[in-house]
Amino acid sequence: MTAAAPRRRGRPSRTDSADGPAARDRILAAAREEFAERGFEKTSVRGIAKTADVDAALVHHYFGTKEQVFEAAIEVAIGPLLSAPGSVGEGPLDGVGERLARFFFGVWENPATRGALLAIVRSAVNNETAAGVFRRLISAQLLRRVALQLDLPDAELRAELAAAQLVGIAMLRYVIKVEPLASADPEQIIARVSPVIQSHLTAP
Repeated sequence: MTAAAPRRRGRPSRTDSADGPAARDRILAAAREEFAERGFEKTSVRGIAKTADVDAALVHHYFGTKEQVFEAAIEVAIGPLLSAPGSVGEGPLDGVGERLARFFFGVWENPATRGALLAIVRSAVNNETAAGVFRRLISAQLLRRVALQLDLPDAELRAELAAAQLVGIAMLRYVIKVEPLASADPEQIIARVSPVIQSHLTAP
């Protein structure tokens, strides 16, 4: 059997880049997997390329630096969270706390999105570059949109306080896994935290 030709370094070959969107999707999936398992510091472009079964040059070709790969990967991953403002705005204002809490924990409880969220949180906690990317996306695309839905004084601060409450619980439950919070019924958590979120968002 003839051995497969080794991958060439430098610019991606026509075979590599002909894969187009499929190769790009594999790279993003591999990046989320690597960032989730290793965090930002210990993840490398070479490692992402190996997991995606492409040449490292193709990763650079599509995304550039590791920071840019991270931003592209998490922007796709937090897509469900970025749809939260629409869900928050559907219904009376006095139920916004429960709607936001239910939406947030629904995304975290979904196995299809939890791994990507873990990648984001672990990387952002340990690396300032990753944290900056995370803050920029969350501030621009999530919190400001929630604030616009509220149309209340100090709306951005209110939205940030609500987000801090939810992210803190997510850290303890899904990342650090503190008991009994880690194994508590999600409905019990939602019932207890919703009034606090409501207060952050709408109390005088």
